[in-house]
Amino acid sequence: MYRILLVDDEILVRDAIRENIDWAGLDCELVGDCENGQVAAEFIKTHEVDIVLTDICMPYMDGMELSHFLHDNYPDIVIVVFSGFGEFEYAKKAIQYNVSEYLLKPITAMELREVIGRMKIIVDQKQREKKKIENLTSASSSYKKNALMIRSKGVEALVKGTRDSEQSIRELQNMGISMEASDYRVAVIEMDLYSELSLISAEKRKESALMAFVLFNVCDEIITRENAGIVYQAGDNRSCVIYKDCAMFDSMKINRISREIQQNMKELMGMDVSIGIGVTVRSLEKLIKSYQTAEEALSRKYLLGGNLLIDMEQQETCDLSCFSLEKPLQEFAYAIKTGKKEEMELMLAKMEQAIKDAFLSEEQVGIYLQKIIQSAVTVSKQMVGDFTSLLKQQDKVVLKVLEQKSFQLALQAVKEYVQAVFEELQKISGSSGQRQALLAMDYIQTHYMEQDLSLNSVCSYLNISTSYFSTIFKEETGETFTEVLIRTRMDKAKELLSNTTLKNYEIAEMVGFSDPHYFGISFKKATGKTPTEYAKEMRR
Repeated sequence: MYRILLVDDEILVRDAIRENIDWAGLDCELVGDCENGQVAAEFIKTHEVDIVLTDICMPYMDGMELSHFLHDNYPDIVIVVFSGFGEFEYAKKAIQYNVSEYLLKPITAMELREVIGRMKIIVDQKQREKKKIENLTSASSSYKKNALMIRSKGVEALVKGTRDSEQSIRELQNMGISMEASDYRVAVIEMDLYSELSLISAEKRKESALMAFVLFNVCDEIITRENAGIVYQAGDNRSCVIYKDCAMFDSMKINRISREIQQNMKELMGMDVSIGIGVTVRSLEKLIKSYQTAEEALSRKYLLGGNLLIDMEQQETCDLSCFSLEKPLQEFAYAIKTGKKEEMELMLAKMEQAIKDAFLSEEQVGIYLQKIIQSAVTVSKQMVGDFTSLLKQQDKVVLKVLEQKSFQLALQAVKEYVQAVFEELQKISGSSGQRQALLAMDYIQTHYMEQDLSLNSVCSYLNISTSYFSTIFKEETGETFTEVLIRTRMDKAKELLSNTTLKNYEIAEMVGFSDPHYFGISFKKATGKTPTEYAKEMRR
């Protein structure tokens, strides 16, 4: 039977609610009705209450003050607030005090029955959570009375090298624990739900510490049964295993044990855990190396999500020096320029998969996601200049991306921004002439070094006539095709003359001139200096 307290300063409202609801049929009991929050607060001090139905506007103590009182002193009570006022400030306070429902008057009997039904579910959930905490607290109290905590601290000090290894070994031997073996591997088992402890509430932090005992016991029971090594607790969200004499059994056994730990935690607590298994080491002094590689495996949770099982001895190494997104970034930018949404999304998907396949670190992922954002921004500036607030939002989007705790959330923020840029460009640069001029500029930037680049080749690429192209290109850019091509080639030549020791004829060929003499004439006409004079001036 669910105990309900009604609070409203209007006696007619209280009478109507009391008489028009079949409380017994809802498996509920109306344990009292109070005329204001002050009376209700005194009532609750001496009576068991599961659900409070309260008006907002009342004398002495209003509904928000009562909600505040309940939030601070009786967090298990479920609160439903109803009022004739719809101001947002009330709603914000209701959220602040964990109010479960916020309803506007008038409320029908049917609406109230439906709300009570939903509140009963919340009451049941709170009671289950409370029971779980009580059970875990009981288990942890028993745990703290034995030597397991001392054992964990001793083994952890040995693994991390925070104390003299001989001293740690002696202490463990005094507890009947031998660390002697031919080789070792460290596995780190982490509860996914609590992996970001800085972001969870004090209640959840307490629960995580209690759940850690459950995780330890699950691991210890399986490892002891398999005679595979020793388990120790490492903080409020982890347990670690030191596998001993691994050469006597293969990685399949370690992986089978790991999957059993994951399955048991899922069945017992409905919780996912991720496991990273470090490399094999031959001495206790090198345990830290195995531990660090296990930690490296778990760092991939950012990229791959939770419920992971990664054995670092079975992972293929990726040569990051060869990793590049240059080509898909170019195709991504081109898709935005040409208004091809499906192609843009395909390139995003390709870059996502490439990042995952390379097992990039969180820092490296952040760099490449910023490159995607910058690519979209660069295209938009090329097309229409500095437009609207989207470009101003770039820094905020980058910050949002870097704050995310998973690759998928960070990528989603990137996709939302890119989509907004794409849609804005579609609205702003919708003219065919503007888009074709932009594509021609892009083509020149990409093919300027080709000696046979001509007006005809660009028009063939755009599939339009030379006369039409010449007209729209001049209108959109203010320059002719030849003027843009020469300027582009001269700009590239100036870069090479400033930053390299290449010969003039080599540079001429690299920027699309077959005749070095003609290159020299064109360069002096554009800059007022010969290539040699320009190079000497810039290399001083």
